[in-house]
Amino acid sequence: MAKTRTRKKQKSNQSDLIPRNDGIPFDPDLITGLNINRSAVERRASTLGKRRSVKKQWQAAWLLNAIRFIDLTTLSGDDTPGNVKRLVAKALSPVRPDVLKALGMEDENITTGAVCVYHNLIPFAKEAMGEKTLPIAAVSTGFPAGLIPLKEKLKQIDLSVKAGATEIDIVISRSLVLNSEWKALYKEVAACRVACGDAHMKTILATGEIPTLTKVARASWVSMMAGSDFIKTSTGKEPVNATIPVSLVMTRAIREYHELTGYKVGFKPAGGIRTAKQALTWMILIKEELGDEWLNPHLFRFGASSLLADIERQLEHHITGSYSASFRHPMG
Repeated sequence: MAKTRTRKKQKSNQSDLIPRNDGIPFDPDLITGLNINRSAVERRASTLGKRRSVKKQWQAAWLLNAIRFIDLTTLSGDDTPGNVKRLVAKALSPVRPDVLKALGMEDENITTGAVCVYHNLIPFAKEAMGEKTLPIAAVSTGFPAGLIPLKEKLKQIDLSVKAGATEIDIVISRSLVLNSEWKALYKEVAACRVACGDAHMKTILATGEIPTLTKVARASWVSMMAGSDFIKTSTGKEPVNATIPVSLVMTRAIREYHELTGYKVGFKPAGGIRTAKQALTWMILIKEELGDEWLNPHLFRFGASSLLADIERQLEHHITGSYSASFRHPMG
């Protein structure tokens, strides 16, 4: 039923917008049979970034595309309005003009995918955005631990949407995954989706606090069944954040969910992705597991704060043959 409904939407919508995941009724049969072979996953993950490589002008093109996937993020306890305004300035103009000109890309209006901030800094991000329409993402639901009542989580989402956030990054209650309370997890995520309204919802699994890949796969499925627009690896605050094996499990869940329902769910690795080389590995993963159609900002994002600076350095190296100092690529 979901598949037919999605196809009708696609036919009636000639724009490039991707229909949202409306979710499906909770079906325990879809997850009880899931069992992930860790050894097989790790063998497959070890080939990514080694079997294939992107060099020279093709690498420059891939890295320029990677910038469009970045949720440029500041989630520190010492964040200030000034930091956020600098972040927005960088997001709107992520690469130095002279570098873009040398690449012949000065007229392409390259920006990051979004900026991501705490709730109380949304107004400052919105003010700094001016008339631009770059998405503003806000972390919510008791980020990063998520250890607050559901009623408070829903209130946080509502306040962030009213403040101007167009994307909401929620965190699930990890205890529901640890205790295999899948129906309760479904209800929690579905309630958050309703609270988000028109704002797109990215559901953070915090995979560094989930003990097995099987539970990662089941949590991914439940989150998608409940209507998540994206599933995201980490908050960036766990001891272990985004890894290739975890990302492989999550992207394959996305692929299988799409095959079942017709809905395309996005994927966002976050935490610890700092280098251009890492970004290329994740992009190769997406290309091989989900296909080129997922390599766009509507379906793929990086949660990162320092990745952009290294991408800029690599682009300048492509032009000059030398690596520049990091201070030549400030936040804004």
